[in-house]
Amino acid sequence: MLLVLKLELLMTSTSNPGRAELQNAVRTWIDDCIWRREVRRADTGGLDFFERDEIQQMGRQEAAELDGLFRLASDMFAPEQQAEIERILNQQISLTDPDARSMATSGRGSGVVGYNVQVAVDTEHHLIVTYEVINVGNDRGQLARMSKQAKEVLEVDKLEAVADRGYFDGEILACEEAGVAVTLPKPMTSGAKAEGRFGKQDFAYLPDEDAYRCPSGQLLPYHYTNVEHGMTLRRYWSTAACQGCAIKSQCTPSKERRITRWEHEHVVEEVQRRLDSNPDAMRTRRETVEHPFGTIKARMGATHFLMKSLPNVAAEMALHVLAYNLTGVMNIVGKPSPIAAIRAT
Repeated sequence: MLLVLKLELLMTSTSNPGRAELQNAVRTWIDDCIWRREVRRADTGGLDFFERDEIQQMGRQEAAELDGLFRLASDMFAPEQQAEIERILNQQISLTDPDARSMATSGRGSGVVGYNVQVAVDTEHHLIVTYEVINVGNDRGQLARMSKQAKEVLEVDKLEAVADRGYFDGEILACEEAGVAVTLPKPMTSGAKAEGRFGKQDFAYLPDEDAYRCPSGQLLPYHYTNVEHGMTLRRYWSTAACQGCAIKSQCTPSKERRITRWEHEHVVEEVQRRLDSNPDAMRTRRETVEHPFGTIKARMGATHFLMKSLPNVAAEMALHVLAYNLTGVMNIVGKPSPIAAIRAT
């Protein structure tokens, strides 16, 4: 189709198609398809996805454009074309591996095109309990799924999970509801602390009063609730207390300091209490989960994954996990027992 031809032209003209070029290619292709459908419908006399009163309400031109998009989505896009469009909308195309994506690394301004491997490792024997290969460039949204998978593999009702700050998001609530007690540090997303002002952690929540106590000892009462990104948030502030505060310059440059509280903030606070009571938790995490990655990468060599496409890379990772765990089991119980078990099966 035209989209594939345009992409091929872009790929031959440059090894790294620019974001604007790709977006223009998709827009041009969709506009062309809508125009062709409009010509055909002019002959047949009608739109396929709207009733007459709906067309009159929104206007024929807008209805025709939407009708064309609906038809494109329903009967013109083959699965492979939908995947191609999704890759374009994600603004990433790899000329070597169509499923690979840009992954952030620890170095500023650096990155690598590849895959994100998630693993859950037990702290007692350092064996990989479960794993998953994804092509998302960050760890957010993975905590609950990996924790639940580990619970199923271990066949336990309760589980303690330790993760780094990259996993911190709203899925902490899903973990708590699934019986997983999570310990992880909260990322510092506010610029107040970096600029030398008080952060949210310097404000104490008083559940009996449903208010916050600020560093100067004043109460910030509840004002209203709203919903952002599917999260119900409660807002607290006191204009009068801030206007007469002697340390306001250390708190906010605005008229008053406002504090936002998620409706399930108590879950986040419990996570922080667990971290405070176990300050060595993050060291334990590093010693546990980083060892498998280091060992497997050393065995892989400089090229790391040899396969291409997500299913093939996942299969390759499965072999690496199997080899790592077999080595670990033999180190724990000795070589004769695993070999005898394998022969018995």
